[in-house]
Amino acid sequence: MCEYCGCQALETIDELTQEHEEVVRLISHLRSAHREGAVARMAEVAREIARVLGPHTQVEEHGLFPALAGDFPDQIAALEAEHRRIETVLAEAADGATPQDPAWPDRLMEAMAVLRDHILKEQDGVFPAALANLGTEEWEAVEAARARAGSTLSRPSA
Repeated sequence: MCEYCGCQALETIDELTQEHEEVVRLISHLRSAHREGAVARMAEVAREIARVLGPHTQVEEHGLFPALAGDFPDQIAALEAEHRRIETVLAEAADGATPQDPAWPDRLMEAMAVLRDHILKEQDGVFPAALANLGTEEWEAVEAARARAGSTLSRPSA
């Protein structure tokens, strides 16, 4: 993932980046399961991805995106639409279910390709734009969104 602009020096962006890295790691497991035709394993990994993305998306949509939407309305709307598309496919595996639709594995892999591109847009566009454009009050709103959403990242004990 990117490290060129210094935005990862901000704890909130660093956490979002770590969540992206975890999702990318999980997508690699999903690819293996897909190659093996292991649909139940794909559903299990889809639930893990959804677990990471739940609070992550809350921070973006209730903190970061509103702060940037005034300057970048079309880009933020497109990112939110991608969130919905990805969530819809992941939700088919919610509650321990293994989707029975034979097209679901391919739909899931297509959604994960969208997610990979989405992550790159955030890493290379949204996060540097946030660093350049957000003021103290806006960062406080982003941090408040993180506090409300929580995180699935394990943190070392202090």
